[in-house]
Amino acid sequence: MASVERNIRCIAILGLVVCFLGTLTGCRPFDFYPRSLQAPLPPKYEPPNEIKMVSLPEYRIEPPDVLQLNAFKLVPKPPYRVDAYDVLSIKASVALPDYPIYDYYVVDEEGFVNLGPIYGKVQVRGLPLAEVEAAIVKKLRDIIQRPEISVQLARTGGTQQLDDIYLVQFDGGINLKQYGKVHVAGKTLAEARLAIEKQLSQFFDGPQVGVNVAGYNSAKYYIVFEGSLGENVISLPITGKETVLDAIGTVGGLEHATSREIWISRPAPGDFGCEQILPVDYAAITRGASATTNYQLMPGDRLYVAEDGLVAMNNYVGKVISPINQLLGISQLGYNVVGGYQTLGRNYNRQRRTY
Repeated sequence: MASVERNIRCIAILGLVVCFLGTLTGCRPFDFYPRSLQAPLPPKYEPPNEIKMVSLPEYRIEPPDVLQLNAFKLVPKPPYRVDAYDVLSIKASVALPDYPIYDYYVVDEEGFVNLGPIYGKVQVRGLPLAEVEAAIVKKLRDIIQRPEISVQLARTGGTQQLDDIYLVQFDGGINLKQYGKVHVAGKTLAEARLAIEKQLSQFFDGPQVGVNVAGYNSAKYYIVFEGSLGENVISLPITGKETVLDAIGTVGGLEHATSREIWISRPAPGDFGCEQILPVDYAAITRGASATTNYQLMPGDRLYVAEDGLVAMNNYVGKVISPINQLLGISQLGYNVVGGYQTLGRNYNRQRRTY
């Protein structure tokens, strides 16, 4: 039993040595080198930072962005039939003195337009505007002699229903309710507006809408906190003005980080296999208010916060030693149990001899 325990301890010591050597050699996906060996870049190639920001390329819509639509002009194609929630402009040249008819009236959900307590309601749903005038004149003849009415469509119910926010679905389209579906993924806002107006032109005469992004959910950057037991990745939307300090402030700072070794891993243009690494001098950014390495973040950037070497070694050694400690504990427990049974047997025999 003693030899087994001795062998296990030797294995544990050997594991510690290997872990220590591993931490000395380091394990990084790229090679670090002194900044003094890095030649300064021409000004036009310097990455944008807090002071020298650049405008991002024109935004292209992707799932799961959220769009805000506003209808500016939606004139139904003739012949138009009045529907629920339409707004009618009704004017009567002759009416009761205290009860004029000169206002905007909303068609209720049952298709009636309410002219007031004296004149009552008129069913107008499904009627062309000319027939709406005839129906109202017929209703007013019981109260007014020779009524003259003009009716105009001020706003359609469909206009009110179209002003809303729309989620770009996984197939790249937005659902315009009763007006169908429009594919907007990969389009700029101007291109999406033209596509939506083209779809609406099937129902309206020269429609005009406004399109804005209510939620930038597809363009993101990432903050990665290194840990020996696993990495914590935080995904955040980007709007075009975020810097390194903005990103760190968004997650509440580096209170729980064990080091201030930070860099940006930027995807290479054109899907090249090279690595774009931008070292960040966190102390200079915060204590010295230096903007040189307070880089402007781009879509797809990885802001990497490394773990302190000693903390990483301590956590890794604990991870390796934990199963060894458990094995030693089990062996020690077995040794104690066997010894206990042996002692119990001798005491029992000794007690029998006394009788």
